Amino acid sequence: MRGTVITGVAVAGVLAVVVGTGVATVVGQSEQPANQVRLASCNASLGPITTGPAGSGAEAAANLTGEQRGTVAAIIQIGQQRELPPLAWQVAIQAGMTESGLRSLSYGDRDSLGIFQMRPSMGWGTPQQVTDPTYAINKFYDVLLDIDGWEGQRPGDSAQDVERSAFPDRYHRWESMAAHLIGDVGQVANFTGCGQGVGNLLPAPTAAAGSAIQWALGQQGKPYQWGALVNQQNSYDCSSLMLQSYRSAGIQLPRTSREQYRAGALLPLEQAQPGDMLFWARDTSDPSTIHHVAMYLGDNKIVEAQQTGVPVHIRPLKFTEGGLMAQAVRPGV
Repeated sequence: MRGTVITGVAVAGVLAVVVGTGVATVVGQSEQPANQVRLASCNASLGPITTGPAGSGAEAAANLTGEQRGTVAAIIQIGQQRELPPLAWQVAIQAGMTESGLRSLSYGDRDSLGIFQMRPSMGWGTPQQVTDPTYAINKFYDVLLDIDGWEGQRPGDSAQDVERSAFPDRYHRWESMAAHLIGDVGQVANFTGCGQGVGNLLPAPTAAAGSAIQWALGQQGKPYQWGALVNQQNSYDCSSLMLQSYRSAGIQLPRTSREQYRAGALLPLEQAQPGDMLFWARDTSDPSTIHHVAMYLGDNKIVEAQQTGVPVHIRPLKFTEGGLMAQAVRPGV
């Protein structure tokens, strides 16, 4: 843990999103809208489902030692006693796993100690306090609760806001494991409220888009793997998720995101409908620099295979995001 600031930390990035239960009005093509379905009310950006197929975190959780599971149980118990939501427990589990492997260490970088590698020299407490699990967990929660908007962002981002690490992305690695432990140890089923597998689906303008959306949402919780094979469904990168989703709907796409940008009708970004593909580039004036693709779900949300350590997930979209191309692509048109 870096000890520069432990209170009043600015929150970056993702805004709070609650997915409504109403079915969005969609302007379809000539056929009647098919597969008119909806997503149950939930905060879908806050993590993967708690149980599910490969990548759901069960395997990583099964490898924890008794000491590590004891730390998880303490994090959950103290969170329950303080009447904190399960998301707070997840943030603490991900931070503790990243910083110490969920162990109360008597050593660390410089004077960092304990489960969360708190530094006495930076005001976290005495060495005796920060190596006491009960104190450390409560202190972590105290700082987390002082972060404005922590409940509206991914748990790994909130862990970083507490820890202030020089490696902010590393907390995402344990997202699916932490979510699984909340269901397993904390006995809280489906705490994101987003269902399992395909669950409750989103509105689709056409039969093909509806099938592609259903298929993509059914992969939530599965791990990211760069260059993932397109003849298996154990892991995905961004373009393989799009390829297989639309292949399930009878539409063939090329393999890479740059090629997929040319594989349908281009339309202005603001006219995107559920099922359309959105693209990110290093230079938005040059399609040859495209490096990421995701599926638009309507209501300013996308489903994507984002990066190593982050399972397939739904997240909120800002149309002002850096690198977002000004055109969407409608496959099969």
